[in-house]
Amino acid sequence: MHRKNTGKVVQYALLVLFFVILIGPLLWQLTLAFKGKGDDIYAVPPYVFPKDPTFDNFIEAFNRIPVLKYFGNSLIVAAISVCGNVVGSTLAGYALARLKFWGKRIVVLMIFSAMLIPGETLLISQFIIVKNFGLQNTLLGAALPGLCSAMNVLLMMNAFSGIPMELEEAAKVDGANVWQRFFNVCLPQVKGTMTVVTIFAFVGAWNDFLWPLIILGDDSVYTLTVGLNRLKNQFVSDPRLIAAGTVIALVPIVIFFLIFQRYFFKGVEEGGIKG
Repeated sequence: MHRKNTGKVVQYALLVLFFVILIGPLLWQLTLAFKGKGDDIYAVPPYVFPKDPTFDNFIEAFNRIPVLKYFGNSLIVAAISVCGNVVGSTLAGYALARLKFWGKRIVVLMIFSAMLIPGETLLISQFIIVKNFGLQNTLLGAALPGLCSAMNVLLMMNAFSGIPMELEEAAKVDGANVWQRFFNVCLPQVKGTMTVVTIFAFVGAWNDFLWPLIILGDDSVYTLTVGLNRLKNQFVSDPRLIAAGTVIALVPIVIFFLIFQRYFFKGVEEGGIKG
């Protein structure tokens, strides 16, 4: 009994440790954004809850940079990425999981290989391609490299693979063609995974900083992550503004996840046929 209790104590201690490591920086940024001029942000030991809480940091951030403009640009890039990933990965996942064609294994191997290559090594080639298409300094150019993620293709392929083949065979006997089987038989079974892909694509596009920083040179087309970087350049001596900008960028992700969280967990647990 003593060993059992000790094991539980160790488990809970590890959970608390991981919680602090993962949530601690976010909690610090959140509280820092609300700390006023009367708060010593360099106090030792540091304190979490503001002694002089204020919304002035957010107001100042909105006054210094066009947050709403950057917000709209990020929303457009995220929408393009979401549409591309949902449509592209769903079609590709269905083809790889359900159809037979020459070179299928090679395609799957190439997709796996794409996941192993660091994205930073592709930046130069991506920039040349986007520039040659005349999409430099455009929101479409910012969204193009993330239009269809290899990970999302594999997620959809796995989801389609869990659907019994008998369903499609029965539909095929009834005269359904491949598109009818895709839309009427298979697609309704993977809506949960499609939601997971939607969330991954949105968060990835919204948080992307390096690629938009490279491809976007005009202030009018800056995304929110790139635009908020101006706070750091101009006000590096005041971390409160930077923290406020971080919170502003985080809010849409939290709202988006709260809206789709029910479908997200359904997609994570998705497997086989749903009744």
